[in-house]
Amino acid sequence: MGIQDLQLFLESPSLEGGSVSVDLLKIARNVSQRQQPHNSNRKIRPVGNKKLRLIIDAENCLDRLYGGYYSDWACGGQWNRMVQYLSLLCGAMEHGNIEIAVVFNGTIEQCRMEEWKAEQANIRQRVGMVLKHINTKGTPPPKVWWAPPISLRASLRMALRHLGVHVMCTMDDHHQEVIAYCREYGFHGLLADDAEYAAFDPPRYFSSENLKLTYKGSIETKEYILSTLCNTLNLTQEQICILVSLLGNFLLPENELQDIYKKINLPKKDDNSIENSVKPLAEFVRSLPPCSNMNTLVTTVFGSLEDNRACRFRQSIQYYLNGTANGFLKYGVPSKPIKQKSVEHKEPVKDCDESGFASETSEQQKETLQNYNMLTANSVLSSDLAEMDVLLKSADDSSPNTSEQQVNGVSNGGGVFPSSPNDSPNQPDQASIPKATTTVINVNSSTEERRPSTKHDNVVTPSVSPDVLRTASLRHQKGLMAPIILHVLSTQEVRLPCLMEDEGNRDFPPIHEIYLSLRQRVYAVLFNLHHLRYVHTKKKENGDLPENAPPPDVIIREWVYSRSNPFQRPELVKAKPLPWAVPTLQRLWFGPAVDDKRRRMRAFLSCLNSDTPLILNTAYVPQHMLIMACVLRYVMSQDRPIMCRNELDAFLCQAFNPNLMNVQHLQELTLSAVSSRGVQLAALFMKGVDMAILANDACGAPLPWLMCCPWLYFDGKLFHYTLARSTQAKNILEVCDNYIERVVKVERMRKAILEGLDVKFAKLVPPQFQGGAILRPGIPAAYLPIPANRTGPALRGRTITARGGQLQVAGVVVGSWGANYGFQNNVRQTPQMLPVGLNYNRGRGRGYNNAAFSGRGRPQKGMPTYPVGNKKNQGNKKRNTNKSNKEKSPKGLPLNTKTENGDVPVSEVIADGSSGNLFEKCEDYQNQTDHKGQGDGPTTLVQV
Repeated sequence: MGIQDLQLFLESPSLEGGSVSVDLLKIARNVSQRQQPHNSNRKIRPVGNKKLRLIIDAENCLDRLYGGYYSDWACGGQWNRMVQYLSLLCGAMEHGNIEIAVVFNGTIEQCRMEEWKAEQANIRQRVGMVLKHINTKGTPPPKVWWAPPISLRASLRMALRHLGVHVMCTMDDHHQEVIAYCREYGFHGLLADDAEYAAFDPPRYFSSENLKLTYKGSIETKEYILSTLCNTLNLTQEQICILVSLLGNFLLPENELQDIYKKINLPKKDDNSIENSVKPLAEFVRSLPPCSNMNTLVTTVFGSLEDNRACRFRQSIQYYLNGTANGFLKYGVPSKPIKQKSVEHKEPVKDCDESGFASETSEQQKETLQNYNMLTANSVLSSDLAEMDVLLKSADDSSPNTSEQQVNGVSNGGGVFPSSPNDSPNQPDQASIPKATTTVINVNSSTEERRPSTKHDNVVTPSVSPDVLRTASLRHQKGLMAPIILHVLSTQEVRLPCLMEDEGNRDFPPIHEIYLSLRQRVYAVLFNLHHLRYVHTKKKENGDLPENAPPPDVIIREWVYSRSNPFQRPELVKAKPLPWAVPTLQRLWFGPAVDDKRRRMRAFLSCLNSDTPLILNTAYVPQHMLIMACVLRYVMSQDRPIMCRNELDAFLCQAFNPNLMNVQHLQELTLSAVSSRGVQLAALFMKGVDMAILANDACGAPLPWLMCCPWLYFDGKLFHYTLARSTQAKNILEVCDNYIERVVKVERMRKAILEGLDVKFAKLVPPQFQGGAILRPGIPAAYLPIPANRTGPALRGRTITARGGQLQVAGVVVGSWGANYGFQNNVRQTPQMLPVGLNYNRGRGRGYNNAAFSGRGRPQKGMPTYPVGNKKNQGNKKRNTNKSNKEKSPKGLPLNTKTENGDVPVSEVIADGSSGNLFEKCEDYQNQTDHKGQGDGPTTLVQV
């Protein structure tokens, strides 16, 4: 049993008429013009006369907002496709007169802790199956194992905010706040898939799981007919609240109601026949007294009022009654208006928006929007999305005027973004979002109860400025801030979800453990730890404290999974101060001076170990890639090496790839294999992006939020493709498709990332043999070198050319051998039988390797020579060299390279004044010793 059984019963075919397919665009055209009734106790705002207003619970449709179950979600997220899909979906709703508000769960409900643990256990199980599938088959996992990509919620909030969609985050009780917001502001219905909303009896209840934008220009879903549910079960709405309480929920779990089920002879749960569980329980509920006689009801169910479940049963029924239409008007207003009046006498009401940071000026937002439009000007829709866009535009001739663009509503990528929701006459004030619960955040109260059990006496619970707490609450409600910040400030507790990682992999540390130091610094910034210790030092100097008094510490409780602690207790984490005098949080958030702006950025960079000169030099790190550079630098600064050299280059090369925003190209791109290490590297990076956004919000948003969007610098599918190429390529120029300008950008950004670090790259994982195939992370078996011995597992690290060669000792040829072209289809190959214009290198008589250049970057002509002996003696022998020819072909580079103007000789690129200056302040590309391409490509010349 369980409350979700009611939702399954509502969707099951056994309930005839329980769910029907609908088109939201047709419903929007037939919206009733009447207004909601007026009540004297609480004013309900009238429904708009033109638009169908719907509220969406994002937690129930993360996959639909992401764009569906397309197969490469496990690679780290295809964010550009998500943004373009959202732009089409929101544009279709705007053209169809549908107004939406998307609500994310920003609560940390202690009463639902067991539900959260069960959800994390389910995610861990799916992640394990996904990684096992990738390890064994090397293909994307099936959609039944879909799990939200890391940082999906933060990315959705930013994307919807940019598209002009009304975004909110709940604070105290997610379900109650969603239904209260729906009733308070006259929404016509909500989209979700949760049985608790069925118990609340919303105006109209649509399925978010079945929401889809079709090619014919319709927005289809299913509508749940709750009246059919009540008629079939022959229950009133109050009795539905009793039914869901007896099914088992977060207040009274189903395992505590087994004696009730046995008493009414309830059959065991059968997934194929949910009605066998719901209907017998409904018959039992019909025989119970009404909710108005609560004592008799509790006695009838449990036999006594003294039962330890009686109190929670009362709370459960009242919880669902409060969400109904009558309960909302009756129980939604306790004594809150009196408290609000008393506050109004003390503090005058301010007309200005108190949720803004000092860094978020109108000039800064306009400049950031212009930069964002320039970066996304060349984005290309995929074929399916482009076809949808054409159909949607043809369906509505009266398209909105795109000349009047606002900060949160612009046109991009072929889709028209809706205008800002603030222009709507019925748009509610964010600060007045109703709270259905009576929980009040009080940071300074009950300090001893919230202090963690630790043997240190210097743990303090610092007070939070009212301005800081008010701004954090407003930004949290508007979805403008990472929810963790309000959790830390109000409860000093954080919940860290399970990620896409292999818990048994010893070569890859836990991702949450990698970013522990970053979180500790953020905690120190939020609680002004530097200021607390400064005051402590002054008190010691003045004699107010003993000399041996330890400095104060701030403890945060983190719920994080580990084998030793599987969510049994929170981990106590100490805040760690930054190595310089950080201003107070109030100064970081509201300081308008130029020095405050500089300190905000320095605090953000210090949290990520990135406070270096080159990291802020836009010639090395573009502004929209600052988040990426800081995350990669933080990972590279760890004591334990995590990334290989080619993996770092893969991140940078895919960020500068012009096809990053070409969704059509990425859709047609085919991955030869999906590697488990690549999946975990992408998860590591995206979690770092999530933590970097957290640090940016905590420090007062020194980096504009539009420059934090992951679709500007990362795509999971493109990263996997680049990672496979970087493992096979001889140098980074080949990874960059022989575009020298792109190589220069990568080299510069790598230099800024590694500036001042004692870099320790991780070693490549040795290849393994499984089922006769050679496996290496990121490399298909077909591209691996052939074993030196057919019976032995050792790999030969070099190849011997098939054209024959000579062996020289001290410049004298002492041996030679002829060409060996092998056999193909039982026919011996000769040079005349091979295709013209290709160089064929072969190792151990297997296959051909098309290499246009040798390991030294010069074309291979004639029989190769393998010199042996003392190089000093070889230098005394005169050799006929052509110096002028050598100058035209510098070592390490191919003769011709691609540029934006076409293929040109490398000598012209280097000699050209504009291109040659790109290497300024960088190590010489040809002669650098610390980065020789990828370092993994086999050489074609052998020295004995």
